Amino acid sequence: MDISDIRKVLIIGGGTMGRQISIPCALAGYNVVIYDIKEDVLKKALEVIPKFLAGFVAFKKITQEEADAAVARINISTNAEEAARDADIVSESVPEDPELKKKVFSQFNRLCPERTVFTTNTSTLLPSMIAADTGRPEKFLAYHFHDIRMTNVVDIMPHPGTAPETVALVRAFAEKTGQLPIMLTKENHGYVFNAMISALFFAAQTLASREVASVEDIDRAWMGVTHMLMGPFAIMDSIGTDTVYHITNYWAQRTKDKQSLKNAEFMKKYVDEGRLGQKVKKGFYDYPNPAFNKPDFLKGAR
Repeated sequence: MDISDIRKVLIIGGGTMGRQISIPCALAGYNVVIYDIKEDVLKKALEVIPKFLAGFVAFKKITQEEADAAVARINISTNAEEAARDADIVSESVPEDPELKKKVFSQFNRLCPERTVFTTNTSTLLPSMIAADTGRPEKFLAYHFHDIRMTNVVDIMPHPGTAPETVALVRAFAEKTGQLPIMLTKENHGYVFNAMISALFFAAQTLASREVASVEDIDRAWMGVTHMLMGPFAIMDSIGTDTVYHITNYWAQRTKDKQSLKNAEFMKKYVDEGRLGQKVKKGFYDYPNPAFNKPDFLKGAR
């Protein structure tokens, strides 16, 4: 299959990242179907996507006409067979559970055309961990997005069995949709940026769980020295504390590292309290006017 053959993009998972991934695809002129087993998740996606695009219009990244056309190209479905029909490329963004991802890909391998290329948006897993279960390992790799409001950087990470033509096709697709592909030559947990930021999250969680400093002061330390607009806990809010918790807990359970387990326990408290981050307007901070955005957050005593 050539880049010119791609017409329909299937996104599996209508959560935070699935919604975001649909936008550059639709803006590039592709027909997009977002599939999820939960109707309410899909309805929420249709509410949120126009708001994302409105932000792009406000910052003059796109016109209102382009935004309206993109919205018109995005459809939703809870019917797997219908969603898979005529799909050319698949982007999967279900929770970070390798067994769940295996099950989902196995299901869609039976439903999608033989030509369909499968990609996973996993944050920390390796494609080789689930490649065999896709039923088409040569047409499978990791194609990972970051927050599209902040960057167009994407990671492309094949596994040893990925065909070179699949890598080339996904790279061409990334460029066609306005993304900046970071090409990995070997598998690595967390790609490039995530590998670095995971170390930051671990350090921040460790400081907080050991009560060395407050969440706010940990963020102040990072923001004050680096002059970044957000600290590690604010970034976790933007990702979703539940997503960060699932990743933290997954590796904690695998390694049984005591500090990792303690960090997962620290994150779980926020998830259990429903403080899931920006998407629900409360996490480590309250939104839409979080403390770290206020002028006095970095002001010292005078």
